[in-house]
Amino acid sequence: MAISTDSIAAGQNPPDKIPADDAKVGLDTAVAPAARDLKIAGFLAVCGPLLWYVQAVLIAGLISGLAGGPDGFLSPIPAIAAFVVLGLIRSAIDWLAGGAAFRAADKVMASERERLLAAHSIRSEFAPGPVSAEVASLASEKIATLGPFVSRYLPAMVRTRILPLVVIAIAFANSWVAGIILLVTGPLIPLFMALVGMKARDASEEQLREVGTMNAMLSERLRALTDIRLLDAATATIGRFEAVADDLRARTMRVLAIAFLSSTVLELFAAIGVALMAVYVGFALLGEIGFGTWGAPLNMFQGILLLLLAPEFYAPLRELAAAWHDKAAALAVAGELSQHEGRSGAEILGRGEPSDPLGFHRSVAITGLGVTHFGGFEIGFPDFSIRKGESIALVGPSGSGKSSLLALIAGLLPSGRGDILIDGTALDHSTADAWRQNLSWISQNPRFLDATLQENLLLGVRDGVSSLDITQALKAANAEGIVDRLQGGLEAKLGETGHGVSGGEARRLMIAAAILRGAPVVLADEPTADLDAATARAVTDSLVGLAAGGTTVIVATHDMELAARMDRSIEIGAAQ
Repeated sequence: MAISTDSIAAGQNPPDKIPADDAKVGLDTAVAPAARDLKIAGFLAVCGPLLWYVQAVLIAGLISGLAGGPDGFLSPIPAIAAFVVLGLIRSAIDWLAGGAAFRAADKVMASERERLLAAHSIRSEFAPGPVSAEVASLASEKIATLGPFVSRYLPAMVRTRILPLVVIAIAFANSWVAGIILLVTGPLIPLFMALVGMKARDASEEQLREVGTMNAMLSERLRALTDIRLLDAATATIGRFEAVADDLRARTMRVLAIAFLSSTVLELFAAIGVALMAVYVGFALLGEIGFGTWGAPLNMFQGILLLLLAPEFYAPLRELAAAWHDKAAALAVAGELSQHEGRSGAEILGRGEPSDPLGFHRSVAITGLGVTHFGGFEIGFPDFSIRKGESIALVGPSGSGKSSLLALIAGLLPSGRGDILIDGTALDHSTADAWRQNLSWISQNPRFLDATLQENLLLGVRDGVSSLDITQALKAANAEGIVDRLQGGLEAKLGETGHGVSGGEARRLMIAAAILRGAPVVLADEPTADLDAATARAVTDSLVGLAAGGTTVIVATHDMELAARMDRSIEIGAAQ
């Protein structure tokens, strides 16, 4: 298909801004499968620091006792032994918490990838929908950003909700001044984080959109390399890539700048809070400050304990700030996933799963069939029936819906109205998978798997096929010379687009695959389009040979020579 220089050089318009509510709901839905592991990770993430608070009490009592203070109450050996044991238990708890968090992250990412790919696998390629490169980028790169959100941000959020309150309670129990210091400086951190976070989410959305745009553009330009050369659009294409790369770099640096800013704000307020606590404790122990306690002056044990716990008050907030960008990125991805679901396009009938073949003994009947084109107008089709073993040519002007009718017959596109009856059984979601077991599809642009030619020919073929069967199928499809010419023969790898074979040769290979599969119905979409007369005649002979063997052949074509060699032709009217 030819494309213009302008279309090659142009970029895609970014999608609309994703509503915050949709992103939040999407993120909650994504996290749901890992709820149990997250509860375990959150519980363990709180237990570890709580043990450190006990260790802090041991340290304060030990130092106070060694200094000869009257408030010292621990002897060195028991205190050190208890400290080591608690440290080992704490390390084990941290290890278990990390394992639970990473298991939860893996579950969330796997679940979202499975849901995304399952939805994309049943999307009809005959209806508009997301570009495959965007889906690939979303499944591989973008969904991976949910991992840090689950494994770092969510446990940090649990710690932030509980641990600072415990420290404040301990601080107030020893000195109301110390409690007020923490109570005043603490809320400033989440306040500024929230202000920075609003900007961080927008920046993350812009960055992820640019990543998707670049991936989609790269995929499209790779497919259009021949057209790019023919239209002398290489310079324009390179210029467009440079512009998109510069935009991505600028957006990435903007995200990093916001992340550094949030970290700086956090460290500033945390340092101020710890410094204020140290100043108060120091002057209180020197006797310069005589207020702030509940009666007796602040002693050495209380002072050391407050100094040890002050950094721990800000530690959960530090972790939360470090993971704040993870939340912004996860919200952006969740919003994009929700948006993707909203524009996933029409789905095929059925689930695209293996099934026993649907019985086909008499005919396929089309009655009152119509489909709404994505441009908004309806395409209507005449009523007709196709007998088993009959060959039919669907002819008509471009845009009349020949390819759409083939897709409807295959259950690859849902109809807007009317029925397709196979021996009187309606083609719908419950019967489509079974019906497709009877079909072989020959597209205008055949695609091959990353496998040998023989593996491609035997795709979907049941066991028991011999080398002689393959040779006879290739001969019946007028394709034996193609294999002989290929380096490696049947072991050659053609690549996705059939490197080394022409369009006509690729279609003849697909006809050979249909013969090997033994499907009673073959659907061919413009099998002779863009072929020279000799190649078109070879493809036509192959299809006629199929029909002569009792296969029901339905072709959509503009080729009157091909149509004339079918049993009959059905005129498809112009678009309505």
